[in-house]
Amino acid sequence: MINRWLFTQIDNSALIIFRVFFGFLIAAEAIGAIFTGWVKKTLIEPEFTFNFIGFDFLQPLPGNGMYFYFAIMGIFGLLVMIGYKYRLSMTAYTIMWAGVYFMQKSSYNNHYYLLLLLLIIMIILPAGNYFSVDVKKNPSLKKIAMPRWVVLLIIIQLWIVYTYAAVAKLYPDWLDFTVAKNLMAGRAYYPIVGPILQNHWAHVSVTYFGILFDLLVIPLLLWKRTRFFIFCLGIFFHLFNSIVFQIGIFPYLSLAFSVFFFSREKIHRIFMKKKEFYTANEVIVPSYKRFLIPIAIIWFIIQIALPLRHWFIPGDVLWTEEGHRLSWRMMLRGRSGITNFYVVDKNDTEARQQIIKKNDHLTKKQIRSVNTKPDFMWQFAQHLKKKYAAEGKEIEVYVKSSVSVNGKKRKVFIDPEVDLANVSWNYFTTNPWVLKYN
Repeated sequence: MINRWLFTQIDNSALIIFRVFFGFLIAAEAIGAIFTGWVKKTLIEPEFTFNFIGFDFLQPLPGNGMYFYFAIMGIFGLLVMIGYKYRLSMTAYTIMWAGVYFMQKSSYNNHYYLLLLLLIIMIILPAGNYFSVDVKKNPSLKKIAMPRWVVLLIIIQLWIVYTYAAVAKLYPDWLDFTVAKNLMAGRAYYPIVGPILQNHWAHVSVTYFGILFDLLVIPLLLWKRTRFFIFCLGIFFHLFNSIVFQIGIFPYLSLAFSVFFFSREKIHRIFMKKKEFYTANEVIVPSYKRFLIPIAIIWFIIQIALPLRHWFIPGDVLWTEEGHRLSWRMMLRGRSGITNFYVVDKNDTEARQQIIKKNDHLTKKQIRSVNTKPDFMWQFAQHLKKKYAAEGKEIEVYVKSSVSVNGKKRKVFIDPEVDLANVSWNYFTTNPWVLKYN
């Protein structure tokens, strides 16, 4: 039964055309990051980057090196699109994207994490076996079919993402339109659409459409009777997100995934008429079966477990931020805060506190995160410690911080008596110096 479910051969037109879309989009992501100024603002201008804790060895290339880095990524994306040395190009882009992802988190985005997962998945998929330079150079690679597990892998991954995104929205500040109101207020200056988004009916629509679409899009795409309707609705939803939230390639990538939901005959007819359509439905059990199934099980256990981890960490994740990342908690809160850092020289007998001017060390974007997120505060304290150590000074770093979530009254966020320069970071549990409230 499992062999028939996973290893029945089906037409591969959907995977081949998706590879073309995917390659183009990841190339656009890399090249666009240069021309929109993202690379400059995020990786070149800062004095240092806030990497994922534990990845301190990942640092931006000096000078204008990151422009070349992203240009090379863009070239690998184009090579994926045309299917030239497909797996090598896909692996190279994945490694380079992972480097960027773990190198900085001032511009953290759930979609960047999703892209990393998709890149890893695409490495193992047989997406270069048709309509590719590889096949043109070596016709023996040509195949018109693929195992069914390819489609199942992608659908399950997407289902996990969308389901967690929907469930995370089921909390008071989302359901009473607070989040939608705050999100739209920040876009009031948009021409034409900006004033429309300030209406209460717009907040209600964004709130409930966001939950229902995320919760139902995968089941309704799987059901033939509702497939075309939800696809059309998806076009509106993703274009709205692209225009209003400006989240890069991801609305278009989401639309590209639709090729895996429509009938194989239809995808073949629309995109690949000249290709022979596969209908044999052979069951071919590959030698890699003994590796594929355990690895897939482990992969999905991790994907299901990571978004649940915040339930095992004391405190509300919306307040503490502990367990927020890698959890598909998309656009759920707005944070603002007033945070000051004070340095005390251990050799100063009077223990005088010196306030740190954050503008001297951080960009505006980094300051917004340092003002409200505990891991950024801890990392900035570590940065100050290293900087003063280079001058031969041993210091303590204290933080006075008050934070507001979703426009609510600010509360003291960090224990002001704790020296953040000399405490360790607890990666898998709570950090006691982040204050909790009932």
